[in-house]
Amino acid sequence: QVQLVESGGGLVQAGGSLKLSCVAQGRTFIHYNGAWFRQAPGKEREFVAAISVSGRNTYYAHSVKGRFTISRDYAKNAVSLQMNSLKADDTAVYTCAADTATVLHSTRDLYEYWGQGTQVTVSS
Repeated sequence: QVQLVESGGGLVQAGGSLKLSCVAQGRTFIHYNGAWFRQAPGKEREFVAAISVSGRNTYYAHSVKGRFTISRDYAKNAVSLQMNSLKADDTAVYTCAADTATVLHSTRDLYEYWGQGTQVTVSS
């Protein structure tokens, strides 16, 4: 079992950047697919991005593709989400997740491990 701890959330102006980090505790994160989800007020939790065990493959929601980058930080045993060109619509609680699936996916219910989330607020 692995515990996930997010950090890096905060308040940023539209057009700005923010980097989130999800640190895995208890296990080595490279043995799991890593992913980020987000949930805005009044909306269901939605998929944002995922990265494979190898780190070679990434998968993004259309709404963030070209603006967000998911990567592995091996030294920190973490998965990061670099968010650029932030919009007000990006405001949400961002939560990281992990699973051992063979391929990347965006199915929320299939991710086995979850962090507690970090708030990202983008002001216009």
